[in-house]
Amino acid sequence: MDKMPKWADILLIPLINLFLALAVSGLVVLYIGENPITAMGIMLKGAMGSSYGWGYTLYYATNFIFTGLAVSVAFHARLFNIGGEGQAYIGGLGVALVCLSVDWPHWTLALPAAIAGGALFGAAWAAIPAYLQARRGSHIVITTIMFNFIASAIMVYLLVEVLKVRGSMSPETARFPSGAFLPSAYDMFGWIGIPFAKSAPLNIAFFLAILCCYLVWVLIWRTRLGYAIRAYGHSEDAAVYAGISPFKITMIAMLISGALSGLMGINAVMGEAERLVLNNVQGAGFVGIAVALMGRSHPFGVFLAALLFGVLYQGGAELEFEMPAVSREMILVIQALVILFTGALDNMVRLPVEKMFLKLRKGAA
Repeated sequence: MDKMPKWADILLIPLINLFLALAVSGLVVLYIGENPITAMGIMLKGAMGSSYGWGYTLYYATNFIFTGLAVSVAFHARLFNIGGEGQAYIGGLGVALVCLSVDWPHWTLALPAAIAGGALFGAAWAAIPAYLQARRGSHIVITTIMFNFIASAIMVYLLVEVLKVRGSMSPETARFPSGAFLPSAYDMFGWIGIPFAKSAPLNIAFFLAILCCYLVWVLIWRTRLGYAIRAYGHSEDAAVYAGISPFKITMIAMLISGALSGLMGINAVMGEAERLVLNNVQGAGFVGIAVALMGRSHPFGVFLAALLFGVLYQGGAELEFEMPAVSREMILVIQALVILFTGALDNMVRLPVEKMFLKLRKGAA
């Protein structure tokens, strides 16, 4: 019997961890001589107080949903994929090549092709560490970290030497054809007569991310393959005894994980920049690890955690502007505290909560 209900694991413990992280962050803000309540108000208003703020918050959240889901799928197979940064980078390359290869007449034709390109390139980049783990025993953590740096070096070379527009000094590709531009939040809300900030980068990729949340839930909890992935993650020996191939599960889980990371290119490359630029991932691959940890590798939890980190990113930028004493480094400290309490210090909260539910259950019995 579980020590505590599922809702406590997915919602209660992360909320307690978040509260502790924000409390400690408030003490840090207080230490530098600022009012933590005022700082929190500025962050929330900057992230959710206007359509402009919501546009950036949900744009960041979209990136984190893709990378968080990628890490979650690998987690279920007991694989710690830290290569989401590189897989998203290479996936963005696949999106860009698809968008630049054809003079697309409309985004409804370009989007499915770009999804295929991003997913294929991201999966291909994850396949190499997966094979090394499954066949050679190379640790997936080490190889995926190394492949992040390799991906970065490859992208610098391609954007400086191969894909850069002739005569331009900027390390970026040409702008995509207008038929490959995705509808922005300004366009989508305009269809139903609701005004929205024109400069906000939120686009239709947000709904693709929500769809991926649902599809990952179906895959992990409603299919035979998902059962095999979870069984392998819980006990490799038991999975092998049941006829599940470790090689097959490792490869499939990592391919799906890499494909999800690669889909981030739809949002960052096709939706926001409308060209391939250097460092378009901006650390979202690493944030995805924290999102998956905080969301307990459940798609709904990943969605909520991605929204939280979207608020932290956009609200932090506004806080840095409105309250100069709170520097960019201080914002990173706040984000790091959230990661620390939701990841490394998770058992500090989990064990007392489990004991509490165990006592309540015994009392009821």
